[in-house]
Amino acid sequence: MTLSRPVSVFLLAFGIWSWFVWITFVKNLWKDSSGLAFDGAGEPTGYFWVHLLLAVVSFLLGTAIGVIGLRGLRALRRSPGE
Repeated sequence: MTLSRPVSVFLLAFGIWSWFVWITFVKNLWKDSSGLAFDGAGEPTGYFWVHLLLAVVSFLLGTAIGVIGLRGLRALRRSPGE
């Protein structure tokens, strides 16, 4: 199966965007002083662990989607007549 150029670019852009958004989120989560992510003693709360897990899963999915887009673009570059 060959992906079209627009689909490949979209998937690659989505992967990059996912990393940008979730890196920003994790930085903000780590610096949280509202009491949601860390309790009064500075220990991580359930909120912190759940959102960190969401971020890790999103990093993995963003990477996989971005790699699919990149491979689609490389396949288009190698195929004659495209």
